[in-house]
Amino acid sequence: MKKIDLDICKAKTLSGRFYTSKTNFNDSIEKIFANSWQFISDDTMLQQDREAQPFQFLDNIIPERLVLINNKGKINCFSNVCTHRGNILINKPSKIKNTIVCGYHGKQFSTCGKFKFMPATDGMKNFPSNDDNLPEIPTSKWKQFIFSSLDPKFNFSELFTEIDERIGWMPIEEFKFRKELSKNYSVNANWALYCDNYLEGFHIPFIHKDLNDVLDFNNYEVEVNKYSILQLGIASEDDICFNLPKSSIDYGKNIAAYYFWLYPNLMLNFYPWGLSVNIIKPVSVNKTNVVFRSYVWDESKLNTGAGADLDKVELEDEEIVQQVQKGIESRFYKSGRFSPKMEKGVHHFHYLISNFMSNK
Repeated sequence: MKKIDLDICKAKTLSGRFYTSKTNFNDSIEKIFANSWQFISDDTMLQQDREAQPFQFLDNIIPERLVLINNKGKINCFSNVCTHRGNILINKPSKIKNTIVCGYHGKQFSTCGKFKFMPATDGMKNFPSNDDNLPEIPTSKWKQFIFSSLDPKFNFSELFTEIDERIGWMPIEEFKFRKELSKNYSVNANWALYCDNYLEGFHIPFIHKDLNDVLDFNNYEVEVNKYSILQLGIASEDDICFNLPKSSIDYGKNIAAYYFWLYPNLMLNFYPWGLSVNIIKPVSVNKTNVVFRSYVWDESKLNTGAGADLDKVELEDEEIVQQVQKGIESRFYKSGRFSPKMEKGVHHFHYLISNFMSNK
């Protein structure tokens, strides 16, 4: 893949084929998703020692069987596959009694993934070895949120340094998950096209009429960091906004929303009512699942301001993104240019994609 020029004034966007080629899609799964940090869960199911939560790394796209385990307050992640004959070890969230016991032939592991016991091993040479332990998978935690990576190409801290500096004053650990306010969407478009749309406010006056009424479009701000992008939504006059402490670097501004994007596929949208976590999950070259998880901070501010009708905004985004997916399949479309003022976020996203896709 041709690398995106670092100079936005010269750069062209990703080619249309990136969004339509099955080969490019498959390459992106291994070169981008397997090498990045993925949002897995919050710690609700892992509050007690020895609690375990099995999962697949990226649903059916990277269906690596893994398991999270609480080891005296530390969350570890291990392969959920027995090192004897490949049986799945833990099939549902549960609390481990003493050891992890394989239900096929009885091989046992500690909750720290170390081999403990196996029946009928008489005569086996060079046993046990390190190969009999469960492989440990990199995992990290930010606030109550757990992330994992199969082969991370950058440090986890590089995702959250700027977020902590910006909104570290919020009591995020106290935000409560609300299932009834959470929702899943299916979008007939490439995952990256969905992210493109998120990463610019350029389209807001044209696509989101109601949202545009509560945001001051002329003062919309975009800040680019190494592996994250912040879009600052400034409230229109008299509309709902954050009550910022004097310690905040944004003190004095009418902030309606902090829109954080974390490479490659996670959005953390902070509103005065709380947090909307959006996880963008590729399904195929032209299909994407979008998971909305709502964490409420201030119930009284629900359904107000920029964080009001998120479902309406989402459906508006889906409609335009699906239309662009059809258009970008045209044999006459090659690539576009970036608006230096309005598309800094999209440019940085494309720059990161081209870097990861070019690495062997």
